[in-house]
Amino acid sequence: MSYSFQATEAFARAQDQQDPLARFRDEFYIPIMHGKPAIYLTGNSLGLQPKRTQDYVLNELEDWASFGVEGHFHARKPWYSYHEQFPALLQPILGALPEEIVVMNQLTVNLHLLMATFYRPTAERFKIICEAKAFPSDQYAFESQLRLHGLNPDEALIEISPKPGQDSWETADILEAIHTHGNSVALVLFGGVHYYSGQVQDMAAITQAAHAVGAYCGFDLAHAAGNVSLQLHDWQVDFACWCSYKYLNSSPGGVSGVFIHQKHAKDTTLPRMAGWWGHDKDTRFQMEKGFHPIATAEGWQLSNAPVLQMAAHRAALELFQEAGFDRLVAKGQSLSKYLMYLLDAVNAQLHSPLIDIITPRNAHGCQVSIQLRENGKAVFEALQQAGVITDWREPNVIRMAPVPLYNTYQDAFQVYTILLNILKS
Repeated sequence: MSYSFQATEAFARAQDQQDPLARFRDEFYIPIMHGKPAIYLTGNSLGLQPKRTQDYVLNELEDWASFGVEGHFHARKPWYSYHEQFPALLQPILGALPEEIVVMNQLTVNLHLLMATFYRPTAERFKIICEAKAFPSDQYAFESQLRLHGLNPDEALIEISPKPGQDSWETADILEAIHTHGNSVALVLFGGVHYYSGQVQDMAAITQAAHAVGAYCGFDLAHAAGNVSLQLHDWQVDFACWCSYKYLNSSPGGVSGVFIHQKHAKDTTLPRMAGWWGHDKDTRFQMEKGFHPIATAEGWQLSNAPVLQMAAHRAALELFQEAGFDRLVAKGQSLSKYLMYLLDAVNAQLHSPLIDIITPRNAHGCQVSIQLRENGKAVFEALQQAGVITDWREPNVIRMAPVPLYNTYQDAFQVYTILLNILKS
């Protein structure tokens, strides 16, 4: 798709006026700074609260008060089956079959549970391939899983870096590393969207390469779910997990989710860490020995639903359903490309360029990561003082993510004018 942008307020206003998704901004609380709505560009870190969330959570509190334990079966949304409403809501966001999706736990818990199933090292096949500078929780999970199996991370963890002088990965380098390590690879596990640079990895190609050498392939979709188009089933991804509090706007530390491909979800012989909520529903309450997993992704559940967190998740996902995920992805792409265009326009008006966009322009979602050639932390703080909420990642990156449900083209244009004034001064 080609884009034609202008660095003018009139252009930004016109884009917002003709935006079919513009009404969804009114569905969210926008933080107030200095007496006016902030320009909130950190949906990549914590999504804003939908206004309907309070009612959804309050309904569950009221049912708890009214029914006590009987709320499991008599609440307006019975708690016993509460988690079962999410696969249909998440299906278009993930490109998955309903039976491949389950909402449960938190992200790193789920990552460990999935690795317990899909990382089964042998003497010959034991290596994990990931990106260098993966998100810390992923790094810690990889290291601890390796040590759990008596392996040395320095030998068994293969971290793929961008080429010297580059900030993003070339897919060919990842595929070459998988091929090079070949039969020694047990698992390939990448972030679908890199948290630091915002690069979207070629998940289909990485999965195909992993399978070609006989390895499993999974993804941490913390920065991908709700942000970019995914086709996990068709790509033949073995497993994935994500959080719900970033682009999915489902409360701080909100409930996580898991994808397990149909070919594995139906395989009740796969080893896993078992819990009673993953046990066959027809015999669950007989409370007998012997775990018989549900023949879907639900079979990886440990405990019953955290209903208050899930109520917030439901409120947010219904907004995605109403907006249409394809339309949200298209707007998110347009907003981020417009922001990149405006950052280029800032550079063009300075004596010498000060901004480097490290997010690849041909492989990104909403997030735009920039480096300032000087005074980066001071610029970040000046943006904050001007009512622009971004985030800082050491050693020198400012991350900005205009998200389609509540950000506007005028938000991006205001960042342009504010940032230009900061850098000129």
